[in-house]
Parts: sequence; structure tokens; C-alpha cells
Amino acid sequence: MPSRPPSELFDPPFEIIRPRIQTTAAVFNSPHSGRQYPSQFLSQSRLDAHALRRSEDCYVDDIFAGVVAMGAPLVKAHVPRAYLDLNREPYELDPGMFADRLPNYVNTSSVRVAGGLGTIPRLVCDSAEIYRRPLLFKEAEARIQSLYFPYHRALAELMDTTVAAFGEAVLIDCHSMPSTAAPASASDPVPRPDFVLGDRYGSTCAPAVTDFIETALTHRGYSAVRNRPYAGGHITQIHGRPAQGRHALQIEINRALYMDEETLTVHGGFYRLIEDFEEIIANLIDTLPHLLNPRREAAE
Repeated sequence: MPSRPPSELFDPPFEIIRPRIQTTAAVFNSPHSGRQYPSQFLSQSRLDAHALRRSEDCYVDDIFAGVVAMGAPLVKAHVPRAYLDLNREPYELDPGMFADRLPNYVNTSSVRVAGGLGTIPRLVCDSAEIYRRPLLFKEAEARIQSLYFPYHRALAELMDTTVAAFGEAVLIDCHSMPSTAAPASASDPVPRPDFVLGDRYGSTCAPAVTDFIETALTHRGYSAVRNRPYAGGHITQIHGRPAQGRHALQIEINRALYMDEETLTVHGGFYRLIEDFEEIIANLIDTLPHLLNPRREAAE
């Protein structure tokens, strides 16, 4: 039986959930919470669906689902990160994964590729190998052309229409992270903070927006740090151009706050997190015009 093209494996590959009327410059995006695992992909993998899900930002799209009722659009991927990582350059590929030679334009030397986490990942987050056999470049190209580029075109168009309507756009890129990191020379893993806010060291988002979210989190008893170990990925980098009225901030949520990382099931913290974010985002949306244009707001 011939393989189906990647665009036909997902229903749909991604979607934009829009409010009836968009009333804010804020745009929300969840590129890593996709959890559709087609049989064609599973047959290529040495891992089962549960093991592959360890690379997901599990339930992050659900945590932020309430923004739509507040007048903000939410972009959510259904393609899982283990199949295609939308938060990478289009061609960050590991040559060791492929049976044939990669074109010269492919980035084979990035830090992410070296870690097995390129556009087509070699590993899930716990370092387990995904594939049974080497891939052909045409397989990667099919995923990139039919899934990656349409997703990025849709996100770029949403940012453009938001800027046209409001004079600016603020992309909140929503992610989650493992609760601990295991350093190379330690027997005990290092606990991570509750949140990491990534604005590429102040270059992709108005400081007032990052300050607002950090303060809102800490006032609710959470710990929050900036840019370490996550400063913002490809999506934050390409959409964060504050001088052009385009801002991007990556939010990483510690998974232990809301789920069991072994069983991948939510616990009571999930519902608290939803409530907290609904309050934080509602306040952010109300305050956003002032945060972005304090002088204009004062004059009015």
C-alpha cells in the first residue's frame, strides 16, 4: 500500500481558532501540543505513541484555550513535534538520519541538530531514538513543503492582519518544559522554575510586556526566570521585531505544575493554571495598549 502524503495524515495539520471579532493585538500560538500520531508514522518508529508523546508540550493548547473568548486568536498544531518541529528553521536536519546526501542549503550544524532535535527530530526529549531506519531526504522535504510552510504562512498572515487592524501585534508562543534537567556531571537532576519567559534577551518583545507577565506570575506564587534555559526559539526570533510593532514572547510552563510526566495525565494543578492564566491574559489584554504605547495612552 503506497504511503499517504503528509498533508493527508492529519485532520487538520493545524488550525486557527478565531474569536467572532478579534479585539486585541495579542495572538497566541501552541506549536508543540499536537497529539495526532498516524499509523504510517508509528510504523516508522521504534517507539509507541506514549513514548513519542514525551516530546509534546502536552495540553498547552487547552491551558490557553480561553483566550479565544477574550477576543484573541489561538493557533494550534495537530502535527506532533516528534514528526515535525515547527519551531525550527525549515531545514535543520541531521545527516546521520538520512540514507542519501542532503542538499547544500540544509543546516546540518546547528546546536539543535547536534542534540537530535532538528526540524525532523531524531530523538524524543528523553534521548530515545525515534526511527527504525534511515529516512530519505524526499520524506523530510514532503513534510516541510506540505506542513511546515503552510503553517508558517498562516501564522505570518495572522500577524500581518493583526498589525493592520491594531498597529501592532504581540505573539505569545506557548510551550511546556520537563520539570527537571539532568546535567552531564550530577546524579540528581536540577529542578527548573515554574516558568521561563523567553524574549531573546530583550530583543523580541517590549520589556513592559515581559515585565507584566513576570510580575503577574510571581504575585500568584510562581517562580519565573528569563531566557535560561530557553531564550525563545525560531518562531520568537522571526516574529519578534519590536521596531516594526511586532513583538514575540515565549512562555515555557513547568509540566509538573499541571501533569504527571510519566502517565501524561493532568492533576489538580491543571485547573488552577487555567484559572490563573485566564486572569493574567484578561488583564494583559486590557493593559496591552498602555504597555506598548504608554505615551499615546497618557495623551489620550
